[in-house]
Amino acid sequence: MGPLWMALCVLARLWPGALAGCADAGRCCPGRDPSCFASGWRQDRVYGTCFCDQACRLTGDCCFDYARACPARPCIVGEWSPWSGCASQCRPTARVRRRAVQQEPQNGGAPCPALEERAGCLEYATPQGQDCGHAFVPAFITTSAFNKERTRQAASPHWTTDTEDAGYCMEFKTESLTHHCAMENRPLTRWMQYLREGYTVCVDCQPPAMNSVSLRCSGDGLDSDGNQTLHWQAIGNPRCQGTWKKVRRVEQCSCPAVHSFIFI
Repeated sequence: MGPLWMALCVLARLWPGALAGCADAGRCCPGRDPSCFASGWRQDRVYGTCFCDQACRLTGDCCFDYARACPARPCIVGEWSPWSGCASQCRPTARVRRRAVQQEPQNGGAPCPALEERAGCLEYATPQGQDCGHAFVPAFITTSAFNKERTRQAASPHWTTDTEDAGYCMEFKTESLTHHCAMENRPLTRWMQYLREGYTVCVDCQPPAMNSVSLRCSGDGLDSDGNQTLHWQAIGNPRCQGTWKKVRRVEQCSCPAVHSFIFI
């Protein structure tokens, strides 16, 4: 720090009015505003017209006291709302959750993160409580992490607690998939990036995806001979789909987390 700048700093403490700036001018403007200026020392140590708008950070002509007079304030958001129900019953669709902005960003503060998130879902009961949604031919899958959020009794009122642990795991070897899977980068659909051709994956069949009568998940391929090509589709992005072949049925899934999914 040069002698001149040190002298300016000392002078600012002893006699603030001598330097002028944003604080003395009472200026602090959002965005780009050429009319938001004052007279005084700039941060690049040039005396003259200096600016107090947010854009001065990019142009390098802020008044020396800009950071103090116009402190950066980040965006602050509230907590996520509870997940909504599925947009419709008995078919693959989407659920949504939202959060509100509690403080808008100011003076170059961090921008707001996403205020809405969507995720795939499928409900197995009509508004009248009738069981449905088990007649799909392709296997609809999502990340195994979704199982932690799924409420069995609420999603499938016909399912009884006596047999709620009667699940099973299917292992498949993926054969093909669309390029749309690798393009997913939204927080709740990023799991699709881990679908790979030639990999063995585990897919859990658990209530309420399991039919309460047949104790099977739609599209599980359990009746195939192992050479039959089966189709699957990712919930949350209908363009992410592909084929696989059955390897075997096991009681418990043992694949790595990134290759573990559930029927939905």
